[in-house]
Amino acid sequence: MKKLTYLILTFFSATTFAQEVTQDRVKSVISTLASDEMKGREIGTPENENAANYIAKLFKENNLEYCTGDSYLVPFDYKGKKVYNVCGIKKGKSEKTVGFSGHFDHIGVSKRGGEDTIYNGADDDASGITTLVGISDYFKNKKPEFSMVFMAFNGEEKGMLGSTAIAADKNLDKIYTNLSALFNFEMVATESEFGKNAVFITGDEFSDLDELMNSHSENGLKIHPDPYASEQLFYRSDNVSFVKKKIIAHSISTADMSKIKHYHQVNDDISVVDFENLTQIINSFGKTLEKLTPKNFNPKYNDKVKFN
Repeated sequence: MKKLTYLILTFFSATTFAQEVTQDRVKSVISTLASDEMKGREIGTPENENAANYIAKLFKENNLEYCTGDSYLVPFDYKGKKVYNVCGIKKGKSEKTVGFSGHFDHIGVSKRGGEDTIYNGADDDASGITTLVGISDYFKNKKPEFSMVFMAFNGEEKGMLGSTAIAADKNLDKIYTNLSALFNFEMVATESEFGKNAVFITGDEFSDLDELMNSHSENGLKIHPDPYASEQLFYRSDNVSFVKKKIIAHSISTADMSKIKHYHQVNDDISVVDFENLTQIINSFGKTLEKLTPKNFNPKYNDKVKFN
């Protein structure tokens, strides 16, 4: 009996551990996206398309279904050229859906020359893509209460082109009709001014999303109000493409604007990443999301938000 009990406990421990996203996995994904070989992932470049294909490969590894058509790649036009967003969906116990997004493009290569010319964009926003991939990792072998949609946007740096295009895609209307909330991850590679395992949410005053998340928080995750509300970040990131559709959509960040010196600089590489903190945030989101159901999680906007 003791041996059987030990085996059961060992199996339980192993399965519990297995659901955790590892720091090595986080490092692998963000390092690939922010590598010099990706040359800053500027929209319209071969490297940008390579990044899209890499994300599609990660979605396939996690057994996500296509959002539309026969590919994770969702095309749109950029200056007469076909470019791609990336979209995958995990079916849960309900058609009600929670979404996770981030942008994978960055600003390419500096034309000024110098020893380092590549805007790697590790924080902006390879970290956001790594977070949504990490959440899909976490739920790979689970069937969550909500269905989950994962969207990697292109062209954010040129004016939120990708999120605008995919939000208008009628082929995804069934997903959007059931979309209860979208978490858009934007620059989450560093420790926030609130400390470890803590993020802030843009536009916290416009909905009860943060209150609902905090009330179900696991693993010490804390979502703080936006400390930079005067900068109107809620209306300046990809989430706004879905706000216009009256979908609950906020950006999640850790960027400490009083300290950051790598924004749109060539030193935004993996040296700025706090891998331990990012890994903890991903797992904390996973554990918190596991507790959410269509009955206890139905965020709503208030009358302060502007939809246009």
